Amino acid sequence: MDHTTPSDEIFQEMKTAAIEIWNTYNNDFGYVTEKLDIVNSITNFQDNAMVFYRMFDGDNKRKMRYNLSKEAWEYINNNQ
Repeated sequence: MDHTTPSDEIFQEMKTAAIEIWNTYNNDFGYVTEKLDIVNSITNFQDNAMVFYRMFDGDNKRKMRYNLSKEAWEYINNNQ
């Protein structure tokens, strides 16, 4: 399988959507900080952007997809 690197715009869009979802959680024990450290360490190489999507359960994947452009949806669908 070829790993497709998304455009910088799609990468940033997916990263922003992931950050927004993580920021809805309680960070009393540093869980959100831990996840955001991972998100912020990811670079736009091959299919690394899919980590933003794959780190969520089904409900949060739906929330993420709801806030993404058609182009980002297509990228996810083509790289699952």
